[in-house]
Amino acid sequence: MKLRKSLYLVFCLMVGVCTLSGCIEEYEADIPSEDSDLLVVEGSICSSKMNKFILTRTLPVNSSLMPTIVQGARVSVRGTDGSEYMTTQTFNGYYACQIETLNPDVEYYLHIETDGEIYESEPQKPLRTEKIAEVSGVQYTPESNIDVLITPEAPFNPDKPNYYSWTYEETWEVHPDYTTVIYFDIKTSSPVYDPYQFPACGWKSATGSTILVGSSVSYEGQHIRRVKLYDIDRGDERMYFKYSGLVHQRAISKAEYEYESARHQAGSEMGGLFTPLPSALPTNIHCLTSNKRVIGFVGCSLNTGEYRFFLKPMDYSIDRPYHKDARKWLDDCDEAACYRMVTKEGMYLCEWKDERDRPGGTLQTAWAYDFQLDVRLKGASDVEPDFWSLDENVSY
Repeated sequence: MKLRKSLYLVFCLMVGVCTLSGCIEEYEADIPSEDSDLLVVEGSICSSKMNKFILTRTLPVNSSLMPTIVQGARVSVRGTDGSEYMTTQTFNGYYACQIETLNPDVEYYLHIETDGEIYESEPQKPLRTEKIAEVSGVQYTPESNIDVLITPEAPFNPDKPNYYSWTYEETWEVHPDYTTVIYFDIKTSSPVYDPYQFPACGWKSATGSTILVGSSVSYEGQHIRRVKLYDIDRGDERMYFKYSGLVHQRAISKAEYEYESARHQAGSEMGGLFTPLPSALPTNIHCLTSNKRVIGFVGCSLNTGEYRFFLKPMDYSIDRPYHKDARKWLDDCDEAACYRMVTKEGMYLCEWKDERDRPGGTLQTAWAYDFQLDVRLKGASDVEPDFWSLDENVSY
């Protein structure tokens, strides 16, 4: 999705300025009309994985629409040994196929048939990927964000540059604004103990929006060490309780590294004077039946390295703001008032302090709405991930 949005922004916002003799003039980008309706290919070929590919098309400069997904294409992964893995299109538009084991001595490529044209990526042997040695979270000052750093294991070939791409997934624990172990029973006009009406906590998940790439050229022994992948704001809810990330590492070719670097630059600059048009990005996909250009790069990997890591707030300086109690308190109420809070206000009982058996004593209650008590209403799942009980980081 990040690629499609970046390409769309680059394509639709190619407007710059130039300065001459102290005057600022509007720059009209000369974008050829044939650069619209280009096929965009996302995905990579990888062993022992569900391989996913998505096909879209670029739009004219002035279009307000997002690129549309190509439907009904015939897409397959092919090998120079005659092997073929056919994909099927899923409900969300991906073309997917399961590949068990790729042969390290065979070259593989992506074959696409759509709209009367045939496209293929350049055949390439699958690259071996080192495992990940370490992923850690580092906070350099109490006021700084938490940087997530990665170190791959020593390279298989320390005599030449190594290139990697990384993607990641995140999971973090969230708690409700308030908790309650009781509810007001309108039939009996009394509080009832029930600790299970709302989950005590929940878990949110997200997938990193960008593909990150790195080169070992500037590292001693061609061994990348402690390179920053991303950071987490010290005041982000992800760091309030417990955080886990799963990093995927894939060895890539120099050509794929250059493509991803150029794509990142294009997406960051969003139409600067020196930003290349999408069609000018390097690619290893070509149309065999015409001279149509294609956007995208399909890599090929023998395996991926994965690393599951955990971050805990007590190890960092976390900025968790104080929130004033936003529950609704009734300092002197009766059962009739509680009945109205449930039936008219739609609120839930949180506190029941009944001192009416004492001289001058009153009934004090506190109430909250369901969105303050139920993390599921804030996008969290109440199903604990199977890895959440792990105490140590794990390299796969």
